[in-house]
Amino acid sequence: MIFKNASVVFPDGVRKADIRTEGGIIAEIAPRIAGKDAIDLEGLTVFPGFIDMHVHLREPGFEKKEDIESGCRAAVKGGVTQLCCMPNTNPVTDNKVVVTYILARAKQVGLCKVHPVGAITKGQEGKELAAIGAMKAAGAVALSEDGKSVENSKIMSLAMQYASDFGLICLCHCEDKGLVDGGVCNEGYYSTLTGLKGSIRAAEDIMIAREICLAESLSLPVHICHVSTCSGVQLIREAKARGVRVTAETCPHYFTLTDEAIAEFDTNTKVNPPLREEKDRLAVIEGLKDGTLDCIVTDHAPHHADDKNVEYNLAAFGISGLETSFALSYTMLVKGGHLTLSGLADRMSAAPARILSLPGGSIAVGQPADLAVADLNEEWTIDPAGFVSKGKNTPFAGRKVFGRIKYTVVDGEIKYEEKRL
Repeated sequence: MIFKNASVVFPDGVRKADIRTEGGIIAEIAPRIAGKDAIDLEGLTVFPGFIDMHVHLREPGFEKKEDIESGCRAAVKGGVTQLCCMPNTNPVTDNKVVVTYILARAKQVGLCKVHPVGAITKGQEGKELAAIGAMKAAGAVALSEDGKSVENSKIMSLAMQYASDFGLICLCHCEDKGLVDGGVCNEGYYSTLTGLKGSIRAAEDIMIAREICLAESLSLPVHICHVSTCSGVQLIREAKARGVRVTAETCPHYFTLTDEAIAEFDTNTKVNPPLREEKDRLAVIEGLKDGTLDCIVTDHAPHHADDKNVEYNLAAFGISGLETSFALSYTMLVKGGHLTLSGLADRMSAAPARILSLPGGSIAVGQPADLAVADLNEEWTIDPAGFVSKGKNTPFAGRKVFGRIKYTVVDGEIKYEEKRL
């Protein structure tokens, strides 16, 4: 297949080029390529397929919220060609059987590439390490206790060492449960205004600092999930300057929204960690600009309407983000003057590939033919009623954004074409 006349996003800039794929691999990139089976992409921009390393597919166990098929449909609609699914399923992804099941279902669905993330501890109970070696052998690409932290520092230390022995990395949800103490939003002006119980940013920062200390003491890598605080960004920046092997991610809602959004008691604004203040939002953007925050993920957390259509205190945490991540990121960060197109491609594709040692992440001969093709000039309005994810829970309903995915190509095959999946 040949993709012609596109503006292609390379690591060093954007250039017009044709791309020929063969056997699932990018076989040729040149100013002009002749041949049959050509698709004209004049006026469109080709990114390396996005790699979302923080997604909740909910299967097995919570298929009412999402399943592997609906989640993968949402992924390719959003230009995501590879995703990593978190282990807080039922049963928990803490053994080779569940890892194998997820991979088999993803292969059966046949849309994007799905990489299971194994739990750090058995049952995510924080007491005993899970079967790390067996999960790695079955196909797990990382470990996480996502949804909570490993409270016991000794167990976390052992987990990082065992993970390293098997060529894995721990993806750390940073939250001191005792300090959160039932908080449902950021502690500040808007928690006072609404009367909702707040959680101080130190609850996140303390655990970020602990993971950094462990990584530094053990000389091992660690990855910090969904960073939301200005102080957390600074902790990571200083650690990187000292040579600590720490990487980090954030999500579109943390550089797009602030806790002002909770003032209307819209439960779609309830996320974990919570939306923070304007100084935090600006710090997250600065962290993405200077590379302190390596990548943009969704923390895609779809929920059934019943989980959100309740009082704020009782509502589930999470946003359904796979179908809006690119447009929000492009609109806020590129059109906002903070990142170049190459910088955005690095944060959404190349950096996740580097962190997890996954193939892909860039457009080059010999790389997997994973592509996300977008019309950057198209303005559209986010409407959750049109989501293909089962989760319609988004605080961005009605927001105007730029950048519409037109095609998603996985291993040289078109898996999504606008209005036709």
